[in-house]
Amino acid sequence: MLTILGFAMIATFLVLIMLKKMSPIAALVLIPALFCVFVGKGAKLGDYVIDGVTGLAPTAAMLMFAIVYFGVMIDVGLFDPVVRGILKFCKADPLRIVVGTALLAAIVSLDGDGSTTFMITVSAMYPLYKRLKMSLVVMTGVAAMANGVMNTLPWGGPTARAATALKVDASDVFVPMIPALAVGLVFVLALAYVLGRRERGRLGVLTLDEALVTETETETVLVGAGAGAGKGTKRAGGRGPGADLPDEPEDEGFQGLDPNRPTLRPGLYWFNALLTVALLTAMIMEWLPIPVLFLLGAALALTVNFPHMPDQKARIAAHAENVLNVSGMVFAAAVFTGVLQGTGMVDHMAEWLVDNIPAGMGPHMAFVTGVLSIPLTYFMSNDGFYFGILPVLAEAGQAHGVSSLEIARASIVGQPLHMSSPLVPAVYVLVGMAKVEFGDHTRFVVKWAALTSLLVLGAGILFGIV
Repeated sequence: MLTILGFAMIATFLVLIMLKKMSPIAALVLIPALFCVFVGKGAKLGDYVIDGVTGLAPTAAMLMFAIVYFGVMIDVGLFDPVVRGILKFCKADPLRIVVGTALLAAIVSLDGDGSTTFMITVSAMYPLYKRLKMSLVVMTGVAAMANGVMNTLPWGGPTARAATALKVDASDVFVPMIPALAVGLVFVLALAYVLGRRERGRLGVLTLDEALVTETETETVLVGAGAGAGKGTKRAGGRGPGADLPDEPEDEGFQGLDPNRPTLRPGLYWFNALLTVALLTAMIMEWLPIPVLFLLGAALALTVNFPHMPDQKARIAAHAENVLNVSGMVFAAAVFTGVLQGTGMVDHMAEWLVDNIPAGMGPHMAFVTGVLSIPLTYFMSNDGFYFGILPVLAEAGQAHGVSSLEIARASIVGQPLHMSSPLVPAVYVLVGMAKVEFGDHTRFVVKWAALTSLLVLGAGILFGIV
């Protein structure tokens, strides 16, 4: 019964948000509360929610201060050189913009943190998508898939969890998987190319003698994005936004962030760069808990870059909307996960899946693990999958001569889809900053992300890795 109710709760949640009948926050809170009553454990709802909130509180704190920290770094111009390089490559061609989104997300993902990746990627690319009226779900989908492939880095989380759960070395899990993961990343780039061609066909291409952006909207997260300008605009092929744009005063190029915004601190560029490198190094080396690192980093960045109290308050207020949206979503997700785990639904669903694996599949448990990792890491947290289900799958595999290393490698192939799971806090940073409905993002990305995961699994089998 708990198995059926668990699957029904997840299905109800997904259907309601994809049909936009409920907001994600409301669905994450009300649906599990209702199913908790159905299970007959309504009296324990408070305990389940508190347990869920307690477990996710450090994540919420990390995201809150990470948004403030990287928001300040965007304000002061730390990432402007990277943004200019990507925008120079993209020009005003929708095809290049979508491919540039995938490249930027993949490069920034090297730090192992999805929230950081999405903040930088959206801040750089959002003005172009808005100005050219490109599909924003293409941006969020491509960024999420690129980050999902790169999330398998040993310091990204899933690989370390798999290695810890099965008591194997993380490098032995990750290094042999590099060719298969490369196939996944190449597919994401190829998909970005195809989606970009579709956007180019729909909108045409802006050809600019001097690149042009005249973004007039005020976007809090973008810090006055798109104030750069150019001249000599003409439309090459197709009809779309900007076909009749007047000439503008000459500027240095196509800017994603206002190059003249008052928050820039060019004299502190190297301080901010070193601070960010030190922060990421400390995060990778695990010198302190990540929430503590970002709390200290945000406080130091604010104090040094904006020593006057009114300026500090202004920067915090500028990013307050994103902080509230993301932290609120995380605590709402805590209700969902708290009920799933507290009522035992997750355990029963996992047992049902494992028990229904045909006996003849025993020698192919690596393949089975890879296939199961795709939906399971979407419907539950990485901790729940890697520490709860993976050891059971590994034990079943060992009984048929399948090594723990093969099981561990197969278990990470579901990450491209996992990064768009409603239980992943970083995805709310992505859709929130891009101003995309979560249901729209889900409808677009699920099929492509699942296909990416299957291709990684297929490549792993073809190369004899799993």
